[in-house]
Amino acid sequence: MTDFVRLNGTDNVVTVTRAIELGAEVSGIISNQNVPRGHKIAIENIALGEPIIKYAQKIGYASEPITAGDHVHTHNVEFRNVDAEYEFSTNISEPKPANDQIANSFMGYKRPNGKVGTRNYIAIVTSVNCSATAARKIADAFGPDELKDYPNVDGVVAFVHGTGCGMADSGDGMDALQRVMWGYARHPNHAGVLMLGLGCEINQIDWLLEAHNLKQGPLFHTMNIQDVAGLRITVEKGIERIKSMLPEANKFTREPCPASELKVGLQCGGSDAWSGITANPALGYASDLIAAQKGTALLAETPEIYGAEHLLLQRVRDKKVGEKLLGLIHWWEDYTQRNKGTMDNNPSPGNKKGGLTTILEKSLGASAKGGTSPLNAVYKYGEEIRSHGFAFMDSPGYDPASVTGQIASGCNIIVFTTGRGSAFGSKPAPTIKVASNSIMYNRMSEDMDINAGDMLDGVTLEEKGMEMYDLILRVASGEKSKSEAQGLGDHEFVPWQIGAVM
Repeated sequence: MTDFVRLNGTDNVVTVTRAIELGAEVSGIISNQNVPRGHKIAIENIALGEPIIKYAQKIGYASEPITAGDHVHTHNVEFRNVDAEYEFSTNISEPKPANDQIANSFMGYKRPNGKVGTRNYIAIVTSVNCSATAARKIADAFGPDELKDYPNVDGVVAFVHGTGCGMADSGDGMDALQRVMWGYARHPNHAGVLMLGLGCEINQIDWLLEAHNLKQGPLFHTMNIQDVAGLRITVEKGIERIKSMLPEANKFTREPCPASELKVGLQCGGSDAWSGITANPALGYASDLIAAQKGTALLAETPEIYGAEHLLLQRVRDKKVGEKLLGLIHWWEDYTQRNKGTMDNNPSPGNKKGGLTTILEKSLGASAKGGTSPLNAVYKYGEEIRSHGFAFMDSPGYDPASVTGQIASGCNIIVFTTGRGSAFGSKPAPTIKVASNSIMYNRMSEDMDINAGDMLDGVTLEEKGMEMYDLILRVASGEKSKSEAQGLGDHEFVPWQIGAVM
């Protein structure tokens, strides 16, 4: 490993792989300051207003004259809104399958509607915050002792949230919440579902049933606290209904399923400068392997592709898909402006400490999770996945809200890359966590499933991507990820709340 990484011959900055002291030589130039590990050093003079180039792309502009050897970061780089001429479908590359060493199948749960799950939960889905306590009390009644006679059931989970009332009864906010509820109600990782409301809320369960033609049956029940006659009786009756579902849910067993049934949500959080150099490109390679098997790799976090959308537009299958993606970019520009923010409110303080300077730099690294496959579809937040291959879903960059939308869309596995570290996990779709650097991996080894930091020591992109793909298949077959083994996922259900709270 050298002292720096230069990603493209046209870059005018390099990323240092160790802390650099004043006067040290890096890439043939002398450092003018102490520079933290993972941060950038200029390797040529950059005049005021000229672009900073990394990944062969503009990541910002010099806010003051920069001399070769200077530390390049927020103190001398400014962000400017994206102003690009877009090209559609000019870089279409079909994905290639993995070699014969990988089985390209997993042991999953086949559902009556033809979908395939990677887990077998019973869910309690709330319509409003007012039913959250009842849902948790019902779920808490089913611990290991109560489930010991049902070995095929992974657990009973309450999905509670802080919205559902005090909101408009139509529009983006209500539509998104109802898509999430419907998505969790019919998720293939759920064998049975109890939907639980208060009764007078804006987000009516009956509306959802009517809109999506959902019918109650042995494995699908609904209840309202006001109709049942109060909290205590609701909890008692809810426990009875879950008990009635357990024998039926336990009848589902794992069967061989093709990798085409994988729907993998691609996430990153607590990112650093190495995320876009190691973990994200390796996950992109694994995404291409999934796409080659006709599975789905779903990228999200619209604010975190800002500045990299032109690269995705070059990969859209047709212009209509590209125009839909551009529409999301313009919506987010307007949304942040209306709320007196900017698209560069991201990166977070932790991202910046890890070496990321602007949202443009972060986005170029984040979009690498999507590999090189054609972009076949663009979805609303929580909208059902109906395509195969690489796709995109609109969401905030806030990880819990974004993952909630991906799971509602049908993702049965989540892969989450991180550079600073993360204690995130999810249900009903388990999360696999990937460390971008070896220092953090060793510090948080109980939380990280894969170390991509060894790519800086010679492990190839292909080797790391294959390692991820293999682990995805194993976790889909029932192997527990580290976040899953620690019990994460009960409190990470966070539907995106759009619009005014009234």
